[in-house]
Amino acid sequence: MPQDTGRPLTMNDSSGWPINASPTNALRRELGRWDLALLFVVAILNLNTVSSIATSGPVALWLWLVALLCFFLPQGIAVIELSHRYPGEGGFYLWSKEVFGDFHGFIAGWAYLTTNVFYIPFVLLYLLGIGLYVGGPRARMVIDKPLVAFPAVLCALFLITVVNVVGVRVGKWVNNLGGIGTLLAAAVLVGMSAWSFGTHGANLHPSDLVHLHLDWTIVSAFGAMCFSLIGLELASIMGDEIRNPERTLPSAIAMSGIVCGLLYVATTAALLVAIPADQIGVVQGIVEAISRMSQRVGLPWILPALAIILSISVIGIASAWLTGAARLPFVFGLDRYLPPALGRLHPRYKTPHVALIAQSTVCALFLSMTFAGAAVKEAFITMLDLSAVLNLVPYVYIFAAILMLTSDKKVALRPRRFGSCTLRTVGSVGLLTSKPRG
Repeated sequence: MPQDTGRPLTMNDSSGWPINASPTNALRRELGRWDLALLFVVAILNLNTVSSIATSGPVALWLWLVALLCFFLPQGIAVIELSHRYPGEGGFYLWSKEVFGDFHGFIAGWAYLTTNVFYIPFVLLYLLGIGLYVGGPRARMVIDKPLVAFPAVLCALFLITVVNVVGVRVGKWVNNLGGIGTLLAAAVLVGMSAWSFGTHGANLHPSDLVHLHLDWTIVSAFGAMCFSLIGLELASIMGDEIRNPERTLPSAIAMSGIVCGLLYVATTAALLVAIPADQIGVVQGIVEAISRMSQRVGLPWILPALAIILSISVIGIASAWLTGAARLPFVFGLDRYLPPALGRLHPRYKTPHVALIAQSTVCALFLSMTFAGAAVKEAFITMLDLSAVLNLVPYVYIFAAILMLTSDKKVALRPRRFGSCTLRTVGSVGLLTSKPRG
């Protein structure tokens, strides 16, 4: 039994728990290198955002390079360094708490959790968008009915929750299939664009990359890119469920980071080659582009196939963020910031089932708001916009923690993966690009 210290034990009270009896030690380490790599792919490479970014025109290709160097690369280095120094369940919540104190750890975790209870319903609603575009008027008549659309999306959320409650060993395959679906969808888009270029020419020419149209819209485009590149911290939140995290996590970050960066640039270029920037649909740009290209090359059957692939990808995105973010209320429950029941593990599957169910219930509540009256929809959109700003808070803490560690002489003497100069540069550049943009 734990020693009586006169206060509730938290997950980091190593002195109060006997050896190997920490609350998170019961979690099963089921995530390997390829599981993490596909988790990062499905969480980061969100093809739904590419169309809105591509509307900026050829300048978007240069902006991607800046975002990858100034935000994505620093993010990867920071996550590798902090997860090396402070391994364990909770990820950046644990890091922020260790460096800045309990209050700041909670604020960082709460901002991240709040963002995800809005983001997950938003992702699931994209399933309806795919059905509307591919199914045509007949599908629109059905999907436009809230009594049909809402239960359908709610059913998807329920199934994702059940699979993840059953265990990471099962739930990770939803993420893995979603990652594979994302890679396939990106490959189809790039391949069809290349085929269309070979037979019908391109809307993007080399001179377009030199003579650029610059205005203030590139600021919002750059912000959208940075928002699209978040997610490398997701696996570290499940730190006690990763096999050999010291070796597995850095290699998975490196592999998936390179793939995601290359494919974001490639898919943006593919859209610009296939469709003029001013004609790209913000909502259904990817589907619309492949629809046009499939008609050009005489392969109309590829659109329904793509719809299935994209649906698998969307479900994988929702599953990845649901299962990762649910570990935050789990550790909040262990640390008594939220009701202790959230810190319970399923007696059979050893998963934080209460936290998963609680988060899914809140997501379902906000999902219902999108099908409510106009005033409620406006409130949901306002909160969604607010969550986009809150999403930057954890990254401010991550990069600030890197700077703090390099300035603390005692902490700087601890074993680390990167040099002080690299970490100072990463912390400074990352902190600058993490600031909210109008």
